[in-house]
Amino acid sequence: MIPSPYTVPAIIVVTLATVIIGAYGLRLARTTSDFLVASRTVSPRWNAAAIGGEYLSAASFLGVAGLILKFGVDVMWYPVGFAAGYLALLLFVAAPLRRSGAFTLPDFCELRLRSRRLRKLATAFVVFIGWLYLVPQMQGAGLTLQTVAGGPYFLGVLLVGVLVTASVALGGMRSITFVQAFQYWLKLVALAVPVFFLLLHWAPGQPVAEPVFPSTVTVHFEQSVILNDSHMVPAGSTLTFQKGEPVPSVSNVERADGLDWLMPGGQGLFATYSLILATFLGTMGLPHVLVRFYTNPDGSAARRTTLVVLALVGMFYLFPTLYGVLGRIYTPQLLMTGQTDAVVLLLPSAALGSGLLGQLLAALVAAGAFAAFLSSSSGLLTSVAGVLSTDVLGRGSVRDFRLSAIVAGIVPIVLALNVSGLEVSRVVGMAFAVAASSFCPLLVLGIWWRGLTDIGAAAGILAGGGAAIGAVLLTVLGPTLPGWIDVLVGQPAAWTVPLAFAVMVTVSLATRHRLPPHVATTMLRLHAPDPLRRDHAL
Repeated sequence: MIPSPYTVPAIIVVTLATVIIGAYGLRLARTTSDFLVASRTVSPRWNAAAIGGEYLSAASFLGVAGLILKFGVDVMWYPVGFAAGYLALLLFVAAPLRRSGAFTLPDFCELRLRSRRLRKLATAFVVFIGWLYLVPQMQGAGLTLQTVAGGPYFLGVLLVGVLVTASVALGGMRSITFVQAFQYWLKLVALAVPVFFLLLHWAPGQPVAEPVFPSTVTVHFEQSVILNDSHMVPAGSTLTFQKGEPVPSVSNVERADGLDWLMPGGQGLFATYSLILATFLGTMGLPHVLVRFYTNPDGSAARRTTLVVLALVGMFYLFPTLYGVLGRIYTPQLLMTGQTDAVVLLLPSAALGSGLLGQLLAALVAAGAFAAFLSSSSGLLTSVAGVLSTDVLGRGSVRDFRLSAIVAGIVPIVLALNVSGLEVSRVVGMAFAVAASSFCPLLVLGIWWRGLTDIGAAAGILAGGGAAIGAVLLTVLGPTLPGWIDVLVGQPAAWTVPLAFAVMVTVSLATRHRLPPHVATTMLRLHAPDPLRRDHAL
């Protein structure tokens, strides 16, 4: 691919817009409440756009299209689960969590269960989930700059990491709320406009130019495949394809051909249901999503925010699906090279050519990708910095928050610089599995069951969340596992989520004497309608 000359200017414009909007928010950020929860004054529409901005990350902008290109409809559950997770959030968590008056998830743990030790455990999980989610954002930034501008991988990682760390440290939640709302609409436009031109360019049954390799590529085949329906390539082989050489058809790999792509299969029903569970319930436990509901004025506003988010996120996910489908036609070489996460970035030029229109649309997509990394990273960094400032490095002052933001930003930058080969969506899916296995049971039971105890909550988090973390580490760092073991470890939510719920309930029933003394008052505070709360100053 020949880099578009408009790509770097487009990225610079997005970066400058981020700085300018962040500076506007900085003028309004003065108190600790401004930095942590924007003084709880964000309206539902602004908050919904900001949630969409931070939630639609590298996994949404690049990874979903790449997975659909690679696996077909088997992974359509990723965008469905990502969007539908807000339905569970609306039904079970949004309003009561806002009524709790907490600033962070560890705050909620102490307020509901009166336990400092549980608060510390929750802090550790918030930091782990935040850093696990931040690494693919930085990684995606490096991939984008490398793919569309020919720049070095490390430069994209450093650019996003340093800019986000600086903006969060200086302006906190008040500042990034404006930035993330702007970046949601930029990401939507960056995907929707190229799709419009791509669909005008393509029509069913219309002949498509034979795709060729844009540069000399060496491909290592991890499994046996058949090229052009005749040439058998054994597993472990390495072939070099020259620039301009036609891309061969590939069979026996990821069901890449014909109607086989539309047939269910992959790792089987267990892995599919486990993925659904992780994405559907994981949204409920993501710290950077939950912290935004603390910024609403009251519980009713939190519910309205969630309804708007459902519409915004659902609309967005229509477009990565189309990129994955069209990538099958115009960029099949990505199935061989393994660079499927780059399909969104490469598709406009591949389909429309290297003329002015193709270059402008490629630059627009690159700008949207950078907006995705910036907005998601800023939300994640704010949630991690918030708990570090209140529970680890200090007592939550503005100075502590800024120091915490710097510490929280350095770690994922270092990790992303040393880990560049992981699939973006897979790493994000792991973060969802950990969140679904730890904070989701804690919030559901903590909000709706007065029998939950601090020891029960801690035991459930350690059992379910700890098992999910072990599965993540084994998947990322361990060897390839055989058969069903690989499925159980690669998609753990189907057994780690029930494990967490079961342990929390069982241990809580066995430790009834540990119930907080004022649990009835706390539950009333979580569930009393907002007008009643105002009338009686609850």
